[in-house]
Amino acid sequence: MAHTVEEQKRLLNRARRIRGQVDVVIRALEEESECSDVLHAIAVCRGALDSLMAEVINGHIRDHVLDQARKPTDEQIQAAEHLIDALKMYLK
Repeated sequence: MAHTVEEQKRLLNRARRIRGQVDVVIRALEEESECSDVLHAIAVCRGALDSLMAEVINGHIRDHVLDQARKPTDEQIQAAEHLIDALKMYLK
């Protein structure tokens, strides 16, 4: 999935931060925190997961949907960019 070592490190770091955010939700539930605090922690996790999803989809479109070996046309590249932008908006 990650196509470079740098990209893999970046994605793994994001996933680890998400794990930490999920731990915050678990602690809040265990400690019977205020509902608003729990909801806020859940929203933070969801935002982080959506952001990670957008980044992985972006890489997938650029590296697998656009076949770089066949030199995508400008129209194909523009269509891919529009799709990536739409997905980012949807995941916000």
